[in-house]
Amino acid sequence: MTISQKQLAANRRNALKGGVRTAKGKAISRMNALKHGLLSKEVLLKGESGKTLEELGKRLRAELRPEGELESFLVDRIVSSTWRLRRAIRIEREMLEHHMRSENFIGEVVRKTLGEAFCDDDGNTQNRFIRYESAVERQIYRALHELIRLQMARKGEKPPAPLAVDVDVSGDSNDGFVS
Repeated sequence: MTISQKQLAANRRNALKGGVRTAKGKAISRMNALKHGLLSKEVLLKGESGKTLEELGKRLRAELRPEGELESFLVDRIVSSTWRLRRAIRIEREMLEHHMRSENFIGEVVRKTLGEAFCDDDGNTQNRFIRYESAVERQIYRALHELIRLQMARKGEKPPAPLAVDVDVSGDSNDGFVS
């Protein structure tokens, strides 16, 4: 689809009118899409303790003892994913507390059982949250397994094969099982 020169000029004029220009405005706007922080680019969110994150990083680095850039990268991934998993646990608690309180028809607060709290919603919020939480857990385990493999190789030990299996589902093999 092509546009006229007149429309192109109007688009360019309009583009100059909007947008965030100041450093402060840009810092604020980059967090606009943040909803829960489990998949955010930022590891540390407003209201979270940088000192606690730093302490977690120190403890995990001391325990995992990375050597070299790649191992350090994997430990950083483990630290950020562990931090996000802690956030997920906090979010889950807050969701449950929110769902377990409701108002009845005259406005008084009524406490619900855990089952009632989860039955109220259509399930999308909880299902999405569970998917995100599972993704964060998988990030931790993938990075940890790869770190162990690298450390074993560095020490001259034979690392175990990755935890992946190729399955032929094309119908070309005899029975579709692992080849």
